[in-house]
Amino acid sequence: MARVNKMSVLKRQRERKKAEKAALKREQRGQPVEQVEERDSPVATRDDLEGYGLVVDSDEESEEA
Repeated sequence: MARVNKMSVLKRQRERKKAEKAALKREQRGQPVEQVEERDSPVATRDDLEGYGLVVDSDEESEEA
């Protein structure tokens, strides 16, 4: 059985992490700008707010009054 050197294990981990980061960048570069911005956007859309029940339609507001 071969002896594992801790430094070689750490080197492989660094190389794997670097390769994953490069793959992620390549993937993001292939996407249109709008899709990247939408995914990273901290602002909720109207659909998001409706899903949480925070947005009330104007028709419902007039019926409640």
